[in-house]
Amino acid sequence: MHNSGIPLEIISLQLDLPQEEVEKVIKEAVAADEKKVDIIKKISETPSLGSFYLDAVFDLNEAIELAQSRTWKALNATPDFDISFKKTYEVLQQFLGSKVNLVILHIDIVGSTKLSMGLPADKLAVIIQSFTHEMTLIIDTYGGYILKYVGDAILAFFLVNESSEHYIPCINAITCAQSMIQVVKNGINPILNQYGYPEINSRIGIDVGENVVVQFGYDIYSYKGPNESNQTKDYVIKIPHLDILGYTISIASKMTSLGQPDQIIVGELVYNALDDIHKEDFKLIHVSPEIWSYVSDNTGGIYRLYVSL
Repeated sequence: MHNSGIPLEIISLQLDLPQEEVEKVIKEAVAADEKKVDIIKKISETPSLGSFYLDAVFDLNEAIELAQSRTWKALNATPDFDISFKKTYEVLQQFLGSKVNLVILHIDIVGSTKLSMGLPADKLAVIIQSFTHEMTLIIDTYGGYILKYVGDAILAFFLVNESSEHYIPCINAITCAQSMIQVVKNGINPILNQYGYPEINSRIGIDVGENVVVQFGYDIYSYKGPNESNQTKDYVIKIPHLDILGYTISIASKMTSLGQPDQIIVGELVYNALDDIHKEDFKLIHVSPEIWSYVSDNTGGIYRLYVSL
């Protein structure tokens, strides 16, 4: 009500509260908003790993060799996957309830339904776990964060630092996607071939835009441990369940489904952020409005998509 310009005395009258109490609540709310803005500004101005061009630090040949080794071990023994969401939640917590610009990357396996029909459940699980593990490591190396795993798909994001605009995180996301496709083709698939399993292929969608970080309850964990007197005590840990909502999530997920095996599809905002050299790696694709009907806020026309050559 206050943000809408309604006078203090009117708010007090409508809520049947003293003006002093209403004024106190407003001051507390304003202080909280200013604190949140300061936090967001500080984070956006602080260089993060994703603020630098990271392709030079990624060793593709080594990544392929390690993927082969880990996939072989996973198929021959109990898989050992150590993936944590700690960094993701630390970042999202800072933006809780706020809007933030992100590059969204969505990757999935092409034809996973057919794959599941031809493999025992335990072997299918190992293959999906191997794929997920290798893709996660690559995303982390390129400065990205895993948002969630959805079956055989992965949703990740790259922070857009105000000082770098969209260019650097978009480039990192694209080179990350290119590396992921190579690791699947030359790292995971050769091992699957050795065991007579069908090869897997991936496709990737990338877009950039404004999103909002929201909290959906808590994940609650309980455990027993010693207290200060070294006596056993019941402890409860509440970890907030955070997620991202926004147009960009929907677009990135939808565009991925339009890709062919080993293709990368980017939205026009990503494409426009690229330099001429990187633009040469993509071409405009035409999709029927019955299949693709997203509208661009900038042009008012259909949001254009570009596919890797």
